[in-house]
Amino acid sequence: MKLSDFDFDLPEDLIATRPASPRSAARLLVAEGDRITDARVSDLPEWFQPGDRLVLNDTKVIPARLSGQRHRSSAQGDTSARIEVTLLEPGADGTWNALLKPLKKVKPGETIRFADGFSAVLEGVADGQGALRFNLEGDEFEAALAEAGAMPLPPYIAAKRPADAQDKTDYQTVWARHTGAVAAPTASLHFDAPLLQALKDRGITFSYVTLHVGAGTFLPVKVEDVTTHKMHAEWGRVSPEAAAEIAATKAAGGRIIPVGTTALRLIESAARSGAIAPWEGETDIFIYPGFTFHVADALMTNFHLPRSTLMMLVSALMGQETVRQIYSHAVDSGYRFFSYGDASLLIPSAAGSRQS
Repeated sequence: MKLSDFDFDLPEDLIATRPASPRSAARLLVAEGDRITDARVSDLPEWFQPGDRLVLNDTKVIPARLSGQRHRSSAQGDTSARIEVTLLEPGADGTWNALLKPLKKVKPGETIRFADGFSAVLEGVADGQGALRFNLEGDEFEAALAEAGAMPLPPYIAAKRPADAQDKTDYQTVWARHTGAVAAPTASLHFDAPLLQALKDRGITFSYVTLHVGAGTFLPVKVEDVTTHKMHAEWGRVSPEAAAEIAATKAAGGRIIPVGTTALRLIESAARSGAIAPWEGETDIFIYPGFTFHVADALMTNFHLPRSTLMMLVSALMGQETVRQIYSHAVDSGYRFFSYGDASLLIPSAAGSRQS
């Protein structure tokens, strides 16, 4: 398998910079095997059967982009530098790993101030990242970050416009619960209260799992032989309750449909023995054609970047030729791509057909 096998031409104007409003008004491409139907996210209940279970990632995105000032006094006088910080993940020692721009403008031991009473000391630098220790912890830290920080929009949106106050709502799922992600599980952004109620009325059940999506999700694949690519690791948890719910649904003949590639990667990480089980830890599972799925029967997901690991994942589920047809149809039909774009519901041929 070559990286070029997962490439396609994407017109720049199909990259969405704002989500649909309301959320469930987004377009939905439904692929049942190689049969494609154009629908809306609000139509989702029609495509599921009573007894099916959606698996939802309840991670909560932190406003990880901060702008601060570094002040320094020296024999040459007082100097100041603007420092842009993107938080990546908390370290085991209580610091935060972060990207700092420009990194050369701040030295270990110096303080960066983001707002009155909210600052961090750079404790060290390694591999192009800084280790920041903030002056606040717990709820105080979260409150200060919510006030001073901006949502960490993906690079392909941030290149077109800065994050604003609206993104703090738009780039968060309605069921976000456990703080820790620096990127949203974007397929979940399409759900709102009316859609969730309609799914419940249809007899669809829900299980919640947690995968803290990291900035590594945007890292490009740089090797031509995709099987040699090393995936980034992300922390996740499948609770005993969620594992039991998923196992019971499978046993009863219901389908398991993860919403988003993050939920899919997590439940498949928890099922490498062949059956779902409670699980917690770091996963760097890499799903590409040839992968054996033990849990997921279908997938709801947005449209992904060319030459990305997520294109490889959907190709593993649906087949490379079918995915090429799906993406060709999406481009020709003007579907909106990436994090704030439209959605697809991917149902492999063996997973069952639509029931009315």
